[in-house]
Amino acid sequence: MDHSKNVRFLLIPLDNFNMFPFGAFLDKLRFSADDADLSQQRYCSWQVMSHTQGVVTSSSNIPVMVEHTPDTTELKDVDYVVLFGSRTAHDSQQQAPLYRAFFRKVVSAGIKIVSIDNACFTLAELGLLNNHQVVVHWRHHHEFKANYPKVVVRDEQLYHFDKKLISCTGGSATIDLLIAILQDHVGQIRAEKGLADMLVDEGRGSHHRLKSSQHSNFQNRHVDRAVSLMQEHLALSTTVDEIGALIGVSRRQLDRLFQQQFDMSAHQYWQELRLQHLHWRLIHSSHSLIQLADEIGVKDTSYLCKIFRKRFGMTPNQCRRNSLNPNQ
Repeated sequence: MDHSKNVRFLLIPLDNFNMFPFGAFLDKLRFSADDADLSQQRYCSWQVMSHTQGVVTSSSNIPVMVEHTPDTTELKDVDYVVLFGSRTAHDSQQQAPLYRAFFRKVVSAGIKIVSIDNACFTLAELGLLNNHQVVVHWRHHHEFKANYPKVVVRDEQLYHFDKKLISCTGGSATIDLLIAILQDHVGQIRAEKGLADMLVDEGRGSHHRLKSSQHSNFQNRHVDRAVSLMQEHLALSTTVDEIGALIGVSRRQLDRLFQQQFDMSAHQYWQELRLQHLHWRLIHSSHSLIQLADEIGVKDTSYLCKIFRKRFGMTPNQCRRNSLNPNQ
């Protein structure tokens, strides 16, 4: 890398990485790196690295050629190391040993580390998130908190800056994060350059709340807030009465609102949220039922198996086996 560059990035896509956040980050970087649409690395520069030279394959089976490895990378030419997580938390955790020695050098050099999507699981496995606050993709909140209870997770944020550790939930939020990073190096105008070409209205702040997460089809603001709290408290022993108290309505009022909206009580709705989460995690992780039960705040696994079977017509073990052998 040329030392005259304003800001220099080292991008590391893990095996089975998610293409969308990687592509969005890289294309936004390309727009800000040059004048017009010439795609030269003038104001920003980047290189892509992996633990081995060759091809890194994305979760969508798209290969990306990688020329650099830890042995061929000069950290003195890097301002930010950006790690892009795998599709699953498990895959991200499994690759941590491959980068242990490299990230030890990164930390020693005082280089800022950026965690994208499930990369937080990799960095947590390496012990790099201790004494830090991070953001985690909403789908993996409970899994992350269960695995790393000592790491503080920031709720309802797209990205977060904490000293030399920067974290991002992934997806299109990588564009917003990059704007926030670049504006301190190249100015606001260049940081936002290319948004119109990418058909993006504007950069979003770190606390921007997604419209898609606001349950806009709900007819009542109390229901909207109650559902959000239920999702946030999925692993806790919080009661429906306590949820009602937090939003200023009684249990009876809350049940009536949920009955009108969903044709079920607030308790039944919360149970459905927990069962749907368990169903998804059984298919997309190898964690034990006891671990998954903790994620949804259920201590009695026998009871959990009973209500799961009633809801899905199979036991949790059968659900997992079916996902591993879909043709049987």
